[in-house]
Amino acid sequence: MSDKFFEGGRLWQLGPDWRGQRCGAKTRAGTPCQNPACAGKARCRMHGGKSTGAKTAEGRAKLSALHLKHGRSTTEAKAEAKRRAQVGREIRAELRSIEREAIAGGVLAKGWREMFEPKPDK
Repeated sequence: MSDKFFEGGRLWQLGPDWRGQRCGAKTRAGTPCQNPACAGKARCRMHGGKSTGAKTAEGRAKLSALHLKHGRSTTEAKAEAKRRAQVGREIRAELRSIEREAIAGGVLAKGWREMFEPKPDK
């Protein structure tokens, strides 16, 4: 074969000067993958670029269960944390109103909190 045949193919090689998008996934060696990314994707065919993802509800539930490490970030745990935060806000608001009533009624002195603050050492 002539050199012209090989010269034409060199324009299409994926060498270090190739301007297309690379995969960039972390390899086992710790370096970024240098394969070309799939069209419209950020990863190559070996690192999930060809994957279309789970389509069925069953498949999505399975993926969700596989990726669960602990229960702190589940939807239920977040909802429970929001509910507890709201209860805490309501309790603090009620305590503030009781404090205002006690100060207005003369039961508590206006600077009563200062009695419980530690004195700074000199």
